[in-house]
Amino acid sequence: MCGVIGIFNHPESAKLAYLGLYAQQHRGQESAGIAASDGVQIRHSKAMGYVNEAFNAESLAKLPGSMAAGHVRYSTAGESRVSNAQPIVVDSIHGQFAICHNGNLVNAGELKDLLVRDGAIFQTSSDTEVVVHLYARSRETTTDEAIIDAISQVRGAFSFVMMTKDRVIGARDPHGFRPLALGRLDDGWVLSSETCAMDLIGATYVRDVEPGEVVVISDAGVRSIKPFAPAHQSQCIFEHVY
Repeated sequence: MCGVIGIFNHPESAKLAYLGLYAQQHRGQESAGIAASDGVQIRHSKAMGYVNEAFNAESLAKLPGSMAAGHVRYSTAGESRVSNAQPIVVDSIHGQFAICHNGNLVNAGELKDLLVRDGAIFQTSSDTEVVVHLYARSRETTTDEAIIDAISQVRGAFSFVMMTKDRVIGARDPHGFRPLALGRLDDGWVLSSETCAMDLIGATYVRDVEPGEVVVISDAGVRSIKPFAPAHQSQCIFEHVY
């Protein structure tokens, strides 16, 4: 039910994201998308269909940079159409931002109603877009704080891989409903829903992102933040099928 991947500090990040999504194709077969950053700008591409249908050598060449975030979708909230494909990429007062989401936000409808009343304009029917608006409207001064402010307001199941121009961020809900793993790739890092993605690209599994943990990967290294209160652990049973 959706697969996510993040690549940090590799010259062919988009190609590795493609391979990582290919390895996780079983998690979502409706659409695929990749966003990449060269440190200055985030570019993205997404399409309906399988990973190998959504991307080719030409489209991947248009995604330069050493950072990437990718997503394969199995729709659980929002219609199956290209506008709901991820990553969702926006520009706001906090800078460019890309988000990939595996899970379901149970309070998305309530938050969306509040945001719309306050003037927000939604472009998709995906629950993930709520996080984008919360991030853009956050009054926190730093990117990391704005991201934590946004995801602290949502409830439900989520494993997020997010990206700004200079960092990749992973976050897992306090209950641990959805998986997210951290791996090492030469001098870089990988985040993925499943370790099979790491196997395909030659990365080494390091550990799982803990329930309720936010992992910020930047040139300064890997920083772990635990902004959520402890919660009962409840992994989705479907993950055992995967």
